[in-house]
Amino acid sequence: MNIKNEIKSYLAATGITMTELVERLNEDLPADKKTSVQNLSNKLSRGSLRYDEAQQIAIAVGKRIEWVDNKKDDDQ
Repeated sequence: MNIKNEIKSYLAATGITMTELVERLNEDLPADKKTSVQNLSNKLSRGSLRYDEAQQIAIAVGKRIEWVDNKKDDDQ
């Protein structure tokens, strides 16, 4: 699953729209740092979302990004 589909599935599961997400992301930002739905949508479509932006999105939807070890195949 790519980042666009993953984020959209989290939004759908939590009932948050892209507009609501952008409002949450912009809450504590100065005017020159605020984003728009169009800007976020473009980043998701291009796959150019930065890691810190993905973290902010996760927090805004009540999630966190976690790094876990890959499961090793028992036959190896």
